[in-house]
Amino acid sequence: MKKKQKDPGIMDSTIPMRPKKNIALIAHDHRKLDLLDWAEYNRDKLAEHNLFGTGTTGSMAANRLGLPVYTFKSGPLGGDLQIGTAIIQNEIDVMIFFWDPLQAQPHDVDVKALLRICVVYNIPLASNRASADFLISSALMDKTYDRFIVDYSKRFKKEIN
Repeated sequence: MKKKQKDPGIMDSTIPMRPKKNIALIAHDHRKLDLLDWAEYNRDKLAEHNLFGTGTTGSMAANRLGLPVYTFKSGPLGGDLQIGTAIIQNEIDVMIFFWDPLQAQPHDVDVKALLRICVVYNIPLASNRASADFLISSALMDKTYDRFIVDYSKRFKKEIN
């Protein structure tokens, strides 16, 4: 069997994700019921993982699903930033974030920062029901997975020199 070669153009390191994933559940106000309906439909699969959420969404999910959900503050009160910090500290593996593309958000800057952090740290992200369905049903969801990490500070240094 051929050993995988590291491609420095793609990754600088990997972070292993365990079979039991830490999943963040987030939804803007006009998308909360959609997320809760999706979560209820996928309750058995979600029960196999650790769940996290921003204040209101996390509390609503815990009540609706009857599962433990660790809740951060409400998104506009810093919950988005707390989840971003958890991603940076490798405490969140997957994010399901049903955001509202048609409604202005008072914390839009925080939302954009959270989405950017997901990309920087290569976190699987679902922003609507279809992508969440594909993500939760992936064969990788209950397996160990090595998440590629790019060291962007090295990229910046190369561009400057």
